[in-house]
Amino acid sequence: MDLLTPELGLFFWTLIAFLAVFFILRKFAWQPILSSLGDREKGIADSIATAERVKGEMSQLKAENEKLLAQAREERTTMLKEAKEMKDRIINEAKEQAKTEANKIIVDAQQQIQQQKMAAMTEVKNEIGSLAVEVAGRILRQQLNAKDGQEMYMKMLADDIKLN
Repeated sequence: MDLLTPELGLFFWTLIAFLAVFFILRKFAWQPILSSLGDREKGIADSIATAERVKGEMSQLKAENEKLLAQAREERTTMLKEAKEMKDRIINEAKEQAKTEANKIIVDAQQQIQQQKMAAMTEVKNEIGSLAVEVAGRILRQQLNAKDGQEMYMKMLADDIKLN
């Protein structure tokens, strides 16, 4: 048991050595240790503050980026809508122009058909008229060849002149 319980002299000298080291460390090492700990604490606090500031800036930049993306999407949607409207308008204009051209072509064709029809009818009438005159001439020649026919024709002309 002697090993476990120190003697009073050893205890006293150990206490004196401890106090001497404690006062020496307090006088020479305590201030530098505390100042380095303070500097380290200040550096950590500055780093945390800088990190918070950067975090705030990053969140602000992220919000601005989201806003820009939303504006870009909106502009894209607007541009696509305008392009679709322009496409529809151009298609409708082309359709209307095609209808107008088709109607014009149809009207021109109908006019040409009508003119050709009228020309054909005039030609047929002229042909019928010339055939009628030719037939009438042949009939008159045949009737005028006979003496009775000539007398009857003169009588008819005389009656016709008296009526006028």
